[in-house]
Amino acid sequence: MTNDSGWALALGPGGPVGTAWLLGLAAGLREAGVEPADAGLVVGTSAGAIAGAAITTGRDLAALAELPPPSGPPPAVDGSVMARVFELGRDPALDPGEVRRRIGRLALDTGALPAQRHHASMSYLVGTDTWPKTRLLITGVDVESGEPVVWDASSGIPLSLAVAASSAAPGFAEPVTIGGRRYLDGAFAGWSNEELANGARPLVVIEPLPHMSHGGGDVWIVPDERALEAFGPNVGDRSRWAPVYREGVRQAPEAAERIAGALALHR
Repeated sequence: MTNDSGWALALGPGGPVGTAWLLGLAAGLREAGVEPADAGLVVGTSAGAIAGAAITTGRDLAALAELPPPSGPPPAVDGSVMARVFELGRDPALDPGEVRRRIGRLALDTGALPAQRHHASMSYLVGTDTWPKTRLLITGVDVESGEPVVWDASSGIPLSLAVAASSAAPGFAEPVTIGGRRYLDGAFAGWSNEELANGARPLVVIEPLPHMSHGGGDVWIVPDERALEAFGPNVGDRSRWAPVYREGVRQAPEAAERIAGALALHR
């Protein structure tokens, strides 16, 4: 996982609402003169995988300021599943691998959006199955073994499929099959941003859910109070996509100043 071309950008999880904020922020960064795709390495986890793929492949981010009308009834989401997931994570008797295996079993046993429909949504957001020239890492978890995984251009799988697996949260979307194995949300993989960045500096970490993060990086960017108010209590609430996207755009000028300052320090 070497990175020989400068700074690294790590994009964290946050559900559909967090995805909208990340995309709006990235669009605003471009307008402010900081191109996130110029990073030598982009690491994407869950919502960050969606945004990272859209950013690095040159997707027109303004086209994602609003979601298209749904083609069918909204999927039923069992909000209690994530509560059980977090309970597993807090159990001191379980090692990380066992936690991930139990989360995997929970994901398999819970009704959720069919993987095919989830993949189709990710294909729309990413816009291509071709991996970018920018080094892009996408995280996931093997449902059966509980082992964390990182996909990149050398993995030989379509980009949108890796993104779909990385964003398949238990209770929201079924695990995604790749090469005969099933994978779920990379938010549970346990990789650290510093580990994946492998010494690249500066490391810019952008986290839609600051309360679930330990910070880190040379620059740490999170939603401010106004943006978090727009998020609302449910990060799966797609009706909030457009206003949250606009909040990302609003925060971008200040974020661009911070990133530009860090880049100048590390030249």
